[in-house]
Amino acid sequence: MKREIIQTLDGSTTIHLQEWDECYHSKHGAIQEAQHVFIKNGLSLFQNKQISILEIGFGTGLNAFITFLEASKMNQSIDYVGVEAYPISAEEVVSMNYVDELNASNESPVFKKMHESNWEEKIVLRDDFTLTKRKQFFEEIDDFEKFDLIYFDAFGYRVQPELWSTAIFEKMYNALKPNSVLVTYAARGVVKRSMIEVGFTVEKLAGPPGKREMFRARKK
Repeated sequence: MKREIIQTLDGSTTIHLQEWDECYHSKHGAIQEAQHVFIKNGLSLFQNKQISILEIGFGTGLNAFITFLEASKMNQSIDYVGVEAYPISAEEVVSMNYVDELNASNESPVFKKMHESNWEEKIVLRDDFTLTKRKQFFEEIDDFEKFDLIYFDAFGYRVQPELWSTAIFEKMYNALKPNSVLVTYAARGVVKRSMIEVGFTVEKLAGPPGKREMFRARKK
C-alpha cells in the first residue's frame, strides 16, 4: 500500500495511505487532534496522579510524545504502553516534524528513543515516564484491569470496521481498571452501540478541528 508524508492544516505532518485515502492523524491538524482528543479530554482528567496508559495504534509516536511533554506539567507519573501491528519505517520517523512543531527541540532525543527502543521492552524515558511498545494485533490484547486510560486511535471505521467491533471493545473494557476512561476521535453510532454493549457509559463531546464530535467512554 503506497504511503506518503503529507502536511496537515496545523503544519504538522502525518502519513497518508493512498489506497484507502486514510491518514494516521487528522488532515485538519495532527497535533491539534492529539491535544484535543487525548490530552484535553483524556490525560487532563488524571492530574497529579500515577497512571497507566494503553495506546491502540502507536503509529507515528505523536500521542506518546505529546503525553510525555504534558505529563511533567500535570505532575503525573506514567507507565505508557503502545500497541502497533505495523510499525512505521525509520525514514518515516525522521520525516515527522513533531519536535519542531511542538517547540520541543530539547526533547528530540526522547522522540528518537521512543522509535528506536526494542519492542516488548520497558524503557525509562524519564523518572516519571516509562514506555513499552508491543508489536501485536489488537485482537490479541488480553490485559485485565491494568490501565487507567486508553487512547483508542485505530484507523477509521470506514476502512477497518473490524477494529471497532464489540469484540475489540470488550477487550478494551477488560483492560481498564474500574473508574477509568477510553477516549477516541470516533463518533459513529455503531461504535457507540458496541461500547455500550460491553458496559461502557459513553459521552459525546465536541470534536477536534474539522470534526464535530468525539467519544469518551467510562468504565464504572
